[in-house]
Order: sequence, then C-alpha cells, then structure tokens
Amino acid sequence: MVTLRKKENRYTIAFYNLENFFDTKDDPYLLDDDFTPKGFKKWNRSKFWKKAKKIARAVSKIGLKDSGYPPVLVGMAEVENKGVIETLLQTKKLRNLNYGVIHFDSPDERGIDTALIYDKGHFSVLDAETIPLIVQNTDGERDLTRDILYVHGKLHKEEIHVFVNHWPSRRQGAEETSYKRIKAAEIMLQEIDEIKADQPNIIIMGDFNDDPNSESIQTLMNTGKFINPMQKLLSPTSGSANYRGEWSLFDQILISHSFLNYEKGTHSFVKAKIFSPRFLKQWKGRYRGNPFRTFAGSKYLGGYSDHFPVYIVLDDN
Repeated sequence: MVTLRKKENRYTIAFYNLENFFDTKDDPYLLDDDFTPKGFKKWNRSKFWKKAKKIARAVSKIGLKDSGYPPVLVGMAEVENKGVIETLLQTKKLRNLNYGVIHFDSPDERGIDTALIYDKGHFSVLDAETIPLIVQNTDGERDLTRDILYVHGKLHKEEIHVFVNHWPSRRQGAEETSYKRIKAAEIMLQEIDEIKADQPNIIIMGDFNDDPNSESIQTLMNTGKFINPMQKLLSPTSGSANYRGEWSLFDQILISHSFLNYEKGTHSFVKAKIFSPRFLKQWKGRYRGNPFRTFAGSKYLGGYSDHFPVYIVLDDN
C-alpha cells in the first residue's frame, strides 16, 4: 500500500457503515437468508471477497491526505460477525497495519452489529462491553435492534471513551420511529454519566439514522457536553448517503469539549470530513456522485457501500 509521508502527531478516527457485510453462511438464528448463495442476493464467496477487498481499500485511504497514515480507530456498522472483520483485516490492503478488532453479537434480527478496529500501535483497550438498546415497538414488543458498543482505552497515553452506534432505522417512517432514536440517546447519556472522570474524553460515532438537527442528536447536544463537527458538512449537494435524490448525514462523529484543549499530552480536534473520493462514487448515470453501493435491491452493482465514511483528525500535543 502506498502511503503519504506521516504527518507528525496527526491521527485519523473514522466511522463507516459497510452496507450488509455478511458472510455466505446461513445462520439458522438470523434473518440472513438473502445473503447466501441460494438467497435473494445470490451472495457467494466471489462477491464476498470482492466486497472485502473494496472495503479494505477504502479503510486504508480514509484520512490519508490529512495524517499520512490510515485511521487509528474505525467504528463500523452492518457487520454480521467478528469473522467477516477478521477476513477484512487479512486482505492485502490491511494485513500489515496491525489492526485488532472488538465485536460483540447483538440481538438484531438480521444479525448486523457494530464493531471497532484499532491500530494496536496507537490504541490499547482497557475495557469493552455492549450497552443494550431496549426500545419497544408501538405494539409493545421489544425492537430487536443493535446494541451500542462501548470501548474504553488509551490513545497513546490519554484515556478515551468510544461509543459506536447504529440506531433504529426509519423504515416505518422518520416521525413514527423517532422515539426509538431519542431513547437511544437517553440510554447513552445514562452510561456517560457513569464514567468516573472529571472531564472524560468521549467520542460518539455511528449511523444514527438521523441528521445533526434531529431531536435525537439534539438530545445529546443539549447537555452541553459535546460538539458536533459534522454539523456543517450536510448540504443539498453533499452528505454521507443519498436516498431518492436527497442527501443525509446519518453518519456522524461527536466529541466532548475536552478535545478542544491544546495541553501537552492531550489530543486536540483539527477537522472533520466526509470521505468521498471518486473511487467510492458512482461515475455515471442517474445516480452519478452517489455512494457506489454493493446492491440496488436485488441488482448486484459490485460497489463498496451505500454510505461514505466520515472521519475526524486529531493532533497529539
């Protein structure tokens, strides 16, 4: 892999929704039949490996122009299990980058989870666990959705707390499901209140299925504890995903105010970006400029994901 010259003490942290990164096996306990060789998507080893190699290429280049090196942390959504990430990390683009992986199975009916990969040379894990996201559907039954992944570790010598999210979808309507995502924000705030530190360094990343101005995100912002550097990245012509011609920025990374200090031995915020180079986009046709996705319905396109990655850059002072 060709890298740019490492920029001194500058590091990238990213989030990427991988769009249904399934293996090809039929798990009898999950609704994953579509992603099997005989299923709706005709998902086979060849397609799986093509996607793995493409995702690896994308991950290896996130923030490269800003830090000169691939990301030290990457939160991920829509991964079926730990095995698919371990396969991803064995691809040519990533195998020499010393990444470790944190993943737990969640109760999501389709079996899609969140995960975190981390550069072992820069980040050490102190603790990791899942935070159950217990919300009910309108009929009173539990919505079996993704847990929140919590990772406590040290980025160089500084402790940080990372929350990787994939909040409940809008499938039944944005307003109709809004209460679920507000509940997710409230649950996470309860967990954050349990952190025993004066000014903890907190990074909240994920596919929130809501934009920066949505009530769920504002539930976090109204505490006064965070800044959302992604706020200004959404416009009528840009975002991290596009649905029916309209851009959204469901993929976001929020940070605590502690990342705005410049004291020696701390990490400070530099910039936030959507990673949308040409190779991640559809090049022609009706959807030109949109994320180059793997599927459009049952039609196999052979792309990367229906989301662009997002990232922040930090200085190590």
